[in-house]
Order: sequence, then C-alpha cells, then structure tokens
Amino acid sequence: MKKTIAVLPGDGIGPEITAQAVKVLDAVGAKYSHTFEYRYADIGAAAIDKCGDPYPDTTHGICMSSDSVLFGAIGDPKYDNDPTAKVRPEQGLLKMRKSLGLYANIRPVKPYPSLLSASPLKDTIVDGADFIVVRELTGGMYFGEPRGRNEAGDKAFDTCVYSKMEIRRVAEVAFAFAARRRGRVTLVDKANVLATSRLWRETVKELHDEKYSDMCLDFLFVDNAAMKMVSNPRDFDVILTENMFGDILSDLAGVINGSIGLLPSASTGERSSLYEPIHGSYPQAAGKNIANPVATILSAAMMLEDAFGAAEEGAAVRQACEKAIAEGVCTQDIVPGSRYGTSEVGDYIAGLIG
Repeated sequence: MKKTIAVLPGDGIGPEITAQAVKVLDAVGAKYSHTFEYRYADIGAAAIDKCGDPYPDTTHGICMSSDSVLFGAIGDPKYDNDPTAKVRPEQGLLKMRKSLGLYANIRPVKPYPSLLSASPLKDTIVDGADFIVVRELTGGMYFGEPRGRNEAGDKAFDTCVYSKMEIRRVAEVAFAFAARRRGRVTLVDKANVLATSRLWRETVKELHDEKYSDMCLDFLFVDNAAMKMVSNPRDFDVILTENMFGDILSDLAGVINGSIGLLPSASTGERSSLYEPIHGSYPQAAGKNIANPVATILSAAMMLEDAFGAAEEGAAVRQACEKAIAEGVCTQDIVPGSRYGTSEVGDYIAGLIG
C-alpha cells in the first residue's frame, strides 16, 4: 500500500505530537511493507505569521491532493489574548473543515483499565464506559450569519443556523456507528429553548422512523447530558449533537479517560478525511517535551483503519499504545513525575510495533 498523507503540525505542541504519530506510521510502514509519503503544510498561527492567512490556498491544495490529513493543534496566546485581532488561528480550522467538506467529527471514549485511577471520577463510574460522540462540524453558531457587534460596540451577536440536510447527513453517520455497536443513539440538544434544536429532534426522529426504527433513539437536553456523562457514562453508546455542544461535551469526556491527551478523533465528509487529537495547542508545554502524544498516535490508528482500510495495522497501533500505558511509559499528565517525555513515548510505541 502506498498513501500520501498531508501533515499539518499547526501551533504549540502540534509539531511535537505529530512527529510522534509520523514515527509510529513509519514503524507500521516498515513492518507491513507500506509506503507513506508526507506532505507538510502550515495552518493556524504558524500560517498567519508566514503569509497572513490561517489556511492558505497552498495548504488546501496539499490536503485535497492527499489521501488523508493528519492534523496537530491550533491556537496561540498572542491571538487568544488580543480581542481586536482580525485574523485568528481558529479561523483556519473552521475554514479547513468547510473547504474539505468535513461535516462529521467522531470521538471515541473508552478508558484504559490500567488508568482508571487517573480519572478524577471514581473507578466505579468510569469502568466499562465505551461510547462515541458524533459532532456536526459545518453548521451552528460557529458558522451562522449574521454575526458581529452593533455600531456602538456595546452589543455582540452570533447566529445559530441549521438545515435539515446538514442534520440528516450527520445523523446517518451516528446511526451507522450505532449499527456496529449497541444500536443506541442519544440526541443531545436544547429543544426546550432553541428552535434549531427542535429542528434537530424533528429531523433525526424522521430519519429514525424512516430507516432505523430497529435501533433505540432517545433525547437529552445538553445540561442533563453533561451531568450524566460524569455520573453514569456507561449509559451512552453513540451521542449525536450539534457543533458547539459537541465541542464542549467531547472535551468534557476527557476526564473519563483521565487525560484529554488520550482522546483521538476523525473528521469525515464529502471530499476528504482528517485525523487529530481532541486537545488544543497547549502553548505552555510547547518545546518542553512533556506533551502527551498518545491521542495523536491513536488518531493515526483511526486513519489506518478508516481511511486506508488497514484494520490489522490500526489494531497494532492501539495495542502498542495500551501496552505502553499499562507499563507506565507515559507523560506526566498521566504519571506525575514520569521520566518519559513526548519523544520517548513515541519511540517506545514505535518500537513495540517494529
């Protein structure tokens, strides 16, 4: 197998963690006789600093001409702390998702048995949790128009917009995952307040009754879902939700695993697929060799399985990650005072595969 991968390291710890995923992919290639060609491109603050655009046309061209995209992280304090900044790194992420037609983000959550004590939640709560968050990516408040401020500048407004088409296509993804799992989809919304949420309920129920009536569909308000996620996460199978709610809930799910540095994700859509850890750029850790690379490495495993159809190779990466964690070869966010840094964890996992 020969595949081309667009690598977008991004900002903060992005270059360090993507380097470990590439290291592991190289080990997979060597063991299974695959060839991976990497095409590097800028995004976020790194791209703004070079050309003033957080998602340049050259980066888009590389993404479109590659078989898949491996993405690190995005964000920089010099933009985060400047409310007057006209161009922001996060605009590059939103533009990339829109340009590549990435409308469904898939985030699996399943704690490692050896790390149950690392979660701030009780072992009895997190043990056995195994669910997927399917988040809509191209609609909602992050993209709605109009937005801005009034002339006086003392009021600001954002618009949340959804169409039935946008809801239906991401719901199809959620039901497809549920069909391979335990057959249950939970739609998370705020239908008691928001008109868009009521459209979500109406559309998802129509799709369920039309094509997936053999599965279980239930509904939760987002505040109740957040409470349930930290009190009884085992009750979830597939969570389906809109863009902003999904952004918040999937980060909240990081506490179940014990570290947000363990959660991978995939974004799929019309023209491409992208794989990334769910965490941010963590600029305070940049260059210190302390960032957890496991989420990025597991994202590469999802790429192998989903984008390239290499199930055995993806499973090998997952098993290597699990073994490293069980043996305590982890960064400090999981094992306080650990002597293993970002590159050492990457080396160890790659070595297990090789």
